[in-house]
Amino acid sequence: MAMTTPQFPAAEARPASDPSPRYVVSEPVAPGVTQEIAPGVHWLRMPLPFAGLDHINLWLLDEGDQFAIVDTGFRNDETAALWERIFEGSFAGRKVSRLICTHYHNDHCGLAGWLADKLKVELWMSQGEFYAAHSVYSEVASHEPTRLLEMYRENGLAKKVLDQMLLLRNSYRVNVRQFPDSFRRLLGDEQVVIGKRRWNIIPGYGHSPEHSALHCEELGVLIAGDMVLPRITTNVSVQATEPNGNPMGLWFRSIERHAKLPEDTLVLPSHGLPFRGLRPRLAFIRNQHEERLAELLKDCATPKTAADILPTLFHRELDAHQSGIAMGEALAHLHYLMHEGKLKREVGKDGIIRFQAI
Repeated sequence: MAMTTPQFPAAEARPASDPSPRYVVSEPVAPGVTQEIAPGVHWLRMPLPFAGLDHINLWLLDEGDQFAIVDTGFRNDETAALWERIFEGSFAGRKVSRLICTHYHNDHCGLAGWLADKLKVELWMSQGEFYAAHSVYSEVASHEPTRLLEMYRENGLAKKVLDQMLLLRNSYRVNVRQFPDSFRRLLGDEQVVIGKRRWNIIPGYGHSPEHSALHCEELGVLIAGDMVLPRITTNVSVQATEPNGNPMGLWFRSIERHAKLPEDTLVLPSHGLPFRGLRPRLAFIRNQHEERLAELLKDCATPKTAADILPTLFHRELDAHQSGIAMGEALAHLHYLMHEGKLKREVGKDGIIRFQAI
């Protein structure tokens, strides 16, 4: 099912007005190779089998005779083989102290079960993400594919597209190794000592239930996960588990916390190249969303469904997978305006939900 696959957004390319992040490297690290990007922080990149997003960045944190892993990559033989190359290469003979996952999406924790079993290491992640992984994998708590499709149907998506989406089914089970049954809970604002350095856990909401970014004040480094990306916007979607939720509002409040970090922070994103310029990037993303919200408010001068406003947000034809992501994002924008008191939501006699400016 579309929303259980990696949550890369269907956002448009950056306009020329975007203040480009200041990249600290010009080329990505090669698959299966590590590069020290900051003292004791090693960068590796794993492939993803998607045309719209072909890689994920992972991180190894040096602890002397041990190292910690941050995120795992996608579950497939290619990624597992690249991990074997890492273990047999520059990190050979060193134990893994812990396995940290920023959030539950399958490009970030697809091999968490495999690595935990292979390395006999404990999984560290927030409680919200741990239970989300199990719920999606087991299709409970409204994570059944049909529940999501019903939400999209109620919000105006055409039956033809819904039928195509049904064929996608739950890819989370395919793309995630059996998830660990136990974990060490990460709490927002706690400090985790890794090696001799302290990393502060910064919680993030809206993209996933309880995302964990890691900030080291001593190094001036932020392992941002999916909360801050240099070229694309983070996917923020309404889910069937919380059909009346306001994830855009949660995400706005979350990035305000990230924007309080020092301006020269080295940002290590899950997708794209490491960069500096955190505050300008977040300000641009916020302004971009505000422009879209203003456009949607104009569109809703007359009643509109979420499906009706897809062309306003996405200026290209969408396939079934992209339509699922796009519907979630459209609902997130509409719900934000509704929670701000600018739209009203009504259910028509046909059972379809429409939004109209107040």
